[in-house]
Amino acid sequence: MTPEDRLRRASRTADLLDGVWGIPFTRWRFGLDALLGLLPVAGDLLSALLGLSLVWHAHHLGAPTHLKLRMLGNIALDFVIGSLPVLGDIADIAMRKNQRNARLLERWAQQQADIQSQTGTHL
Repeated sequence: MTPEDRLRRASRTADLLDGVWGIPFTRWRFGLDALLGLLPVAGDLLSALLGLSLVWHAHHLGAPTHLKLRMLGNIALDFVIGSLPVLGDIADIAMRKNQRNARLLERWAQQQADIQSQTGTHL
């Protein structure tokens, strides 16, 4: 799988988990993460496990440890808050940890591409 394929897959996964459906007459979007969050404990655990797929892509792209730890921190924070009744369900829609993680990964990959184009080397 090419790096571009990995980034596309990470972005599609994030959209599926956080923003595949819109709430009519609002700008709010939600995805499988919010639906899974309705299931006590097991839903939040499954959501966190699905979110780890973005960290897996980051690992295979050679992302630095600090980036992967930040992504894991976003997942852990969402898991903790998502475990709270009602507040967790709202947070699942508002926080969008997966899209945040996909953006972090895309920014890092763009920085790497910029460095490569400036130096003329491939990392």
